[in-house]
Amino acid sequence: ASSLTEAKEFVKRLRRQTDLCNMVKTVRVLLNNNSTVTVLRSGLHAIFNEKSLDVTKDLFQETFRNPKRRQKNIQLKCLKNFISSLTSSTDIRDLLGCLSSDLQTFIIKPSKSKEAFKEQASDFMLKWNLLLNNVGKILTINRTESFG
Repeated sequence: ASSLTEAKEFVKRLRRQTDLCNMVKTVRVLLNNNSTVTVLRSGLHAIFNEKSLDVTKDLFQETFRNPKRRQKNIQLKCLKNFISSLTSSTDIRDLLGCLSSDLQTFIIKPSKSKEAFKEQASDFMLKWNLLLNNVGKILTINRTESFG
């Protein structure tokens, strides 16, 4: 039974790694296309300039019962940093390094304990996913040329 469980976990990890490798290959091709990157950047900048993400920002600025603990716009900061790093011919490792650096700064270093880290990391992932879904929807509906 334990071997079967380990085998299933190994297969899951292998599938995830294969998916990531395929995604990296696709992104590398896109990053080498100057016009694609330029259009994507302009679309992403337009989303911020048009205040299209205001509904999403409101979700991130919840005030918790403890007034010392307010949700910062960590996800928006990470996305803006990511966009500023996005240029044609940017290596995907540089983009991942930018995101990794932000995660170190905003999630990992401020965590005081393992429990606090788990809470902050899961909160970040939930809101990061929500933000990227909203960005994808806005690009799809309002800026189809950027999404392509």
